[in-house]
Amino acid sequence: MSNPLRDMDKPETIFCIGTNMTECHPVAATRIKRAVAKGAHLIVADPRRIPLVEYAELYLPIRVGSDVALLLAMAHVIEREGLVDEEFVAARTQDFAAFREHVRRFTPEWAESICQVPAADIARAARLYGGASRAAIYYTLGITEHICGVDNVQSLCNLALMTGNLGKEGAGINPMRGQNNIQGAGDCGAIPANFPGFQACDDPANAAKFAKLYGRPIQARKGITKVHALERATDGRIRAMLICGENTVVSDPDRHHCEKALNSLDHLVVIDVFPTETTALADVVLPATAWGETDGVYTNTERRVQRVRAAVPPQGEARPDWWIVSQIGRRLGLPGFEYEAARDVFDELCSVSPIYAGLDWDRIEDGAYQWPVPDRNHPGTPILHVGEFKNGRGRFNVISYRDPAEVVDAEYPVWLTTGRRLEAYHTRTMSGRAAGMDYLLNEETVEVHPDNVRAWGLSDGGFARVTSRRGSIVVRVEATPQSPRGTVFCSFSFGDVPVNVLTGGGYDPVTTTAELKVCPVRVEPCAAPVPTA
Repeated sequence: MSNPLRDMDKPETIFCIGTNMTECHPVAATRIKRAVAKGAHLIVADPRRIPLVEYAELYLPIRVGSDVALLLAMAHVIEREGLVDEEFVAARTQDFAAFREHVRRFTPEWAESICQVPAADIARAARLYGGASRAAIYYTLGITEHICGVDNVQSLCNLALMTGNLGKEGAGINPMRGQNNIQGAGDCGAIPANFPGFQACDDPANAAKFAKLYGRPIQARKGITKVHALERATDGRIRAMLICGENTVVSDPDRHHCEKALNSLDHLVVIDVFPTETTALADVVLPATAWGETDGVYTNTERRVQRVRAAVPPQGEARPDWWIVSQIGRRLGLPGFEYEAARDVFDELCSVSPIYAGLDWDRIEDGAYQWPVPDRNHPGTPILHVGEFKNGRGRFNVISYRDPAEVVDAEYPVWLTTGRRLEAYHTRTMSGRAAGMDYLLNEETVEVHPDNVRAWGLSDGGFARVTSRRGSIVVRVEATPQSPRGTVFCSFSFGDVPVNVLTGGGYDPVTTTAELKVCPVRVEPCAAPVPTA
C-alpha cells in the first residue's frame, strides 16, 4: 500500500475494484464506511453485488475479466474532459504522450460492450475519481488473479499517475494483502524475482552481495514460481519439495495437475500446524507452532513492522517454522543457519535489506514503524512517493484489453468466479476446527442468481454439478441476487468441494498468477452426493 490504513477515511473519492473488503478485510472496511458517512464518494467495481455495494454511490457490475476495458475508458474520459493533473504529469512522470494518444481510442461506449456496464456510469466514475482533490484506489485479488493481472495493476497506476493521486494523504494505490504477513514474506525474499528488500535477483551486484552473505555462488537470475515448480515436478526435473504453511492441494488451481505433480516427487516435506489434504501426500510432516505459540514479526498490508509474542508454550513436538528450516539447513551442512532465536533472523534481514536498515528487534517493540526505514534516525514512511519516486519517474504503460484465457461458449456458457467468505479463512486449516466458525459456515455453496436457478432447472438448497474443461464438482445451490445473471460464485475453502478442480485455464505471463477469477463452466441439476464413510 502506498498509504496507511489511517488514510482510508480521508479521500474525497474512494475507488474499490476487485475487493470484497467487508468480507475479506472487515476491520479495515469499517474505515471505508466511516469515510462514506463523512461524505466521501464511493465507487465499487465488482461482478458480484458484494456487501460493500450497499455503501456505494456508484456501482459498476463489470463482467468478469473486463477490468482493463473499464480502466481504459475511465482514462479516456479523464483525458477528454481535462481532468489530467498536467503539473504532476510534467514534473514526475514519463511516456505520457504515447499513453494520452492511446486512450483517446477507448470510449465508454466501446467499454460498455465488453464490461456490460452503461457508458454513462463509466463516465461518471471517471469524473468522480478524476475530479477529486484526493482519490484513493483499493484492490485485492479480484484484480490480480487474471491472465492480465499485471495489466490490471498497471492500468490502475496509470489512473493514479494521470490524476496526481500519489504521494499525498488520502490518495494512493492500495492493494489490501490477503493474509496477515503476505507483505512481510515478500519483504524477506519469499518471491522468485527478488532477494530480501525487493533487490532484484537478476542484478549481478545483488547476486554478489547475497553470495557473500551465504558463502555460496549465486547466479544473477530470477527464480521460478510455484506454477513452474509443479510443472517441473511432473516431468521429473524437480524431485523433492518443501511446503511450509500452505495447503497447496486445495488452494492451487487445477487440483488434478497439482496432485499429480506432488505425487511425482521422490520426497515431499510439509511443515504445518494441523493435518491437511497436502500433509496427506507428504513423506515427512514436521509440526509447526501455531500463532499463539510463536515469537516473530509480521509486516502487515500498510508496511507496518510488528512484533508477535508467544502466549503459551508449544504443544508436543511442534517447533517454530524458522527453527525447523534452520535445522534442516544445519543438518545439510549449510553455513548461515546458526540462529538461536527469532530475533537473530530478523536482525539479519535488517542488515541486508535497505528498506529495513534502520530497524532491529528492539526498535520494533511497539510497532511504530512503516518501511522504508533506511537508517536509525529515520521516522518511517507512512506515505510512499512524497515529492519523488525513488527509482526515477512514474512510467505510464500502454495497455490494451484482451479476453480471458477461456471464454464462455455453447458447451461452457456460464462464468464462474471464485474467492473467499467472511466465515472461512483460506482453506479452513485453522478456522475449520473452530466450532463457532463451523456453526456459521459448515459447507460450500454455489451462488446462483434466482432467475438462473429457475432457468437452469435448479432448486435453492438442492445440488448442482458444476463442470469446466478440467473437471467437475457437486455442490449445494444457494439462490442469491448477489451473483449476476450468467455468473456463479464459489469459495475455495472446503476440501470436500474442491472448487479448484475446475480452475487453471490460464496464467499471467509475467507473474504466472492463475486466472482464478474467471472460469467458464456449465451448471446442471443433480442428486445429492453419496456420503463417504
